[in-house]
Amino acid sequence: MIVISIAAFLACAAALAVAGWLIGRRYAEASATAMFDRLMSDPAIRLAVIVIWWWLGWHFLAGQTL
Repeated sequence: MIVISIAAFLACAAALAVAGWLIGRRYAEASATAMFDRLMSDPAIRLAVIVIWWWLGWHFLAGQTL
């Protein structure tokens, strides 16, 4: 089951990398840092990012030890 989870996570990461590369070629001013700067300016999105990282850490790092 963990192999499927890791494979799905890697597939999503690869899709994100390909999408970023394609968008970067089309729009030179669109960069990952500009996107994250714009996203993190909203407090609700900032809180959502923190909660998502907490959830991922809890399920992948602490889940096996508890």
